[in-house]
Amino acid sequence: MATRALVLGGGGVTGVAWEIGLLAGLVERGLELGSADLLVGTSAGAVVGAQLAWGTDLARLYQKQLEPAATGTAGRRGSGDTMRLRDMAVFGWATLRYQDPVRARARIGRMALGARTAPEADRRAVIATVVPSEEWPGRRLLITAIDAVTGEFTAFHAGSGVSLVDAVGASCAVPGVWPPVTMAGRRWIDGGVRSPANADLAAECERIVVLAPLPRGMRAATAAARQAAELTRAGHAVVVVSPDPPAVAAIGRNVLDPARRAPAARAGHVQAAGPALDRVGTVWAG
Repeated sequence: MATRALVLGGGGVTGVAWEIGLLAGLVERGLELGSADLLVGTSAGAVVGAQLAWGTDLARLYQKQLEPAATGTAGRRGSGDTMRLRDMAVFGWATLRYQDPVRARARIGRMALGARTAPEADRRAVIATVVPSEEWPGRRLLITAIDAVTGEFTAFHAGSGVSLVDAVGASCAVPGVWPPVTMAGRRWIDGGVRSPANADLAAECERIVVLAPLPRGMRAATAAARQAAELTRAGHAVVVVSPDPPAVAAIGRNVLDPARRAPAARAGHVQAAGPALDRVGTVWAG
């Protein structure tokens, strides 16, 4: 059995920044979470997970998040960066209409397939600037995504036969915001449609740290805290860290706003020196 897992949840441009800031701050205080036996990445967390798995220096990643938005590489806002009200309504309607979560995800996938977004090739080029390689690393890494047609949930890995860039792009394909990713003859959308963190994928590990920029899911059962509670009842040592009130204020209302990237990163860095340090340290050290 693998010993420790780091689960990295979704949260847009600011989610990437907050996670990197927090992780960099923890490293400075002697907690290297990137050494986990298993990394699980969803949406924004897929970007961070790929970077950690390839051993990218966290101090350098943190400084990159502090650069002016015009020169950063976390993503670019454009005509497809905000969801239309009709598309937003699909999320709520699908959640209420379908008791079966797979059917609800398929309905959201149909919305994503019909949405007006940036060209898929342009979006892939952006993802390629933040993913270290097309190849998968030697580390154990899971990247989550949803089949836009069937609603099926998948965790891609080194043996899946797909590019790491495409897997990360699929996990980041927020429905109605970014185009679904074509991969292995299918179309894929954001793994966060199932759960903001998908922490249950770390059930093979004894000690689990979950970073959840957006802790709530479409349904109560998918919330990061609910999944963590289930893992705890099963005998795992689990801690969930989400943005504290100062970080929430720094992130603001639009998690896709690049102007909020640097404040979110700084807030995560500061948060690492607070109660999160002891909570994470207790679980990580065992």
